[in-house]
Amino acid sequence: MSGLQPYDALLIVGAALWGGAAGLLVPRAAHRFSVAPGEPWASRCPEGHPIGGRAGGWIGPARCAACGGRAYGPGTLLVSLATAVACGALAAATGTRPELAVWLVLAPLGVLLAVVDLRVQRLPDVLTLSLAGAAPVLLAGAAAMPEDAGDWPGALYGSLALGAAYFVLFLVNPDGMGFGDVKLALGLGAVLGWYGWGTVLLGTFAGFLFGGLYGMGLVLARRAGRRTSIPFGPFLIAGAFTGLLIGAYAA
Repeated sequence: MSGLQPYDALLIVGAALWGGAAGLLVPRAAHRFSVAPGEPWASRCPEGHPIGGRAGGWIGPARCAACGGRAYGPGTLLVSLATAVACGALAAATGTRPELAVWLVLAPLGVLLAVVDLRVQRLPDVLTLSLAGAAPVLLAGAAAMPEDAGDWPGALYGSLALGAAYFVLFLVNPDGMGFGDVKLALGLGAVLGWYGWGTVLLGTFAGFLFGGLYGMGLVLARRAGRRTSIPFGPFLIAGAFTGLLIGAYAA
């Protein structure tokens, strides 16, 4: 992509504002999804008060009126800021190309997945499969518009290839790779595959690098052993985000 134009500042600010607003809704959903496998989604605040509101209590800020407006779940400010930075960075790298709309829709979902996995080491099917289904469908719409810089068949191939690769890793070492990671790879592969195989490899390598460095840091700090389980989803998402930024900027 060529250098930023003056009007791109407005695009970046608008994308960051969108991300910040969407990030405000992530903590409530993260709280509700952060339960052990087999348990129903959380329907009460930590003090036991029912979570009400629109869309069955899924949409809204993570604050309980019965607790005097006390916040619950992950820190709203931090999550909102992270989502705003992610969306702003994607806008800076992608520019006005139509696939930017896809990245801005999927970014809050990626943040939500990362937060839930960090909290309970779980990647809910409803989120991973939504990402796997939404990514190629939305990218098909971007491919139908002028001035896109990606390849829709490449997105499909990337999804299948990365999902298959992670499935093999799961079969080889199920203790080191959860099946949720396999399903997450389908969506991430589609996003990365939009910009080609180089971006798929880069995003995948970055994810393993980030996860390896984190695990090594825990071991060196004596906060974990070699067999300690760590959530891998956030690092896969961070690696895909890194690869996507580079792929979008270079396209």
